[in-house]
Amino acid sequence: MSAPSNHHSRRNLLLSRRLWRRRIVFWGGAVIVGGISVLFTDAANRAQALFAQGTTTHRWLPLLLCPVGFVLCAWFTRVLFPGAQGSGIPQAIAARHLNHSAERQRLLSIRISAGKILLTVVALFCGASVGREGPTVQVGASVMRLVARLGGLRNERGLILAGSAAGIAAAFNAPLAGIVFAIEEMSRSFESRTNGLVLYAVIIAGLVSLGTLGNYTYFGTTDITVITPDEWAMVPLCGAVGGLAGGAFARLMLDGTNLARQWQAAQPPLRKLILPLACGLLIAALGLATQGATFGTGYAQARGAIEGHLLAGTFWPAKFAATLATALSGIPGGIFAPSLAVGAGLGDWLVGYGSTAATLGAILGMAGYFAGVVQAPLTAFVIILEMTRNDSNVIPLMLASVIGFSTSKLLAPTPLYHGLAAGFLVEAKDRK
Repeated sequence: MSAPSNHHSRRNLLLSRRLWRRRIVFWGGAVIVGGISVLFTDAANRAQALFAQGTTTHRWLPLLLCPVGFVLCAWFTRVLFPGAQGSGIPQAIAARHLNHSAERQRLLSIRISAGKILLTVVALFCGASVGREGPTVQVGASVMRLVARLGGLRNERGLILAGSAAGIAAAFNAPLAGIVFAIEEMSRSFESRTNGLVLYAVIIAGLVSLGTLGNYTYFGTTDITVITPDEWAMVPLCGAVGGLAGGAFARLMLDGTNLARQWQAAQPPLRKLILPLACGLLIAALGLATQGATFGTGYAQARGAIEGHLLAGTFWPAKFAATLATALSGIPGGIFAPSLAVGAGLGDWLVGYGSTAATLGAILGMAGYFAGVVQAPLTAFVIILEMTRNDSNVIPLMLASVIGFSTSKLLAPTPLYHGLAAGFLVEAKDRK
């Protein structure tokens, strides 16, 4: 009996070593995602600060820097980093639908991730209306996909999902939002095995972010609560108007992307540079017209609105246009932070007749508009709760998000990220 027993013991030890090797590789990947998110945050903030300093000294600098920067970013993306354009979330969604690792490699690779980070930072230095959160999703998915290959882990789709969630969690310091985003937007389903990976990746990446940047809130904190009938009336107003505006953005983005692809196909070498040039000039004009408010992520404006400061009534439509133009230009960069800024400005404009109303309007407008853009109401209200620690407004935020989601579908039946992901899937089939 001793020989079989020793055999089983050695086999269990071998399996244990293999299991622990896979765990360590997985944990290491999550740590890397968190570390990259921290470094990406610092680089993005520095780039935006440099742009602000330069335009303060030389007011007309954006008229040169924006168009030139947009053209360079678009050119480098097309020539050196194909697959790095846009937010990055559609690429991660598309990769989970592809069956072969070689096909996923064209959307999720370390080379693409490096280009994504570099060119998003350059875009912020040039005044683009972009965020780093969507790109962090693609980077996180790419890192965890590499982990799957190096560690011999079979569930590559699950690890892509886990990396995406870890990217959101680390970028916003919002672990719950990362988990909900993965379930609601990325996978559109609940799978116990896969969501275990998501949970562990979010925890580890979140710990790295917390240990480096501290337990900060993205947009500060507020304890404003919906109490009076007038305040409750803000909920459907901000939800419905925000949802319609968000649906309009999604529809324009999807239709505009298709039109741009068709237009550029006629004369690819020339037209692929004309579009980013025109978008860059528009960004510069909008920024100059709003005294620089539409440049960059919109973080400062959104935080100011949540803290009770009224924004100019022209901010949200100008930021809407700037974000749309940036996204259509084909350069790398996300729409999460700019969309939240648009929503804050819209809500502020709808009900901003006092500091308390402005704060409530900003928070509810963010929920309605963001839910309308991405058509993910759970992610919308959870991410805003975590970014403002406004736990007393759970029901109003849920209502505004659901209303925003419902009204947005009147204008955009297809969810934005999934509509854009379909384009990447078509390109993958065309390469076969």
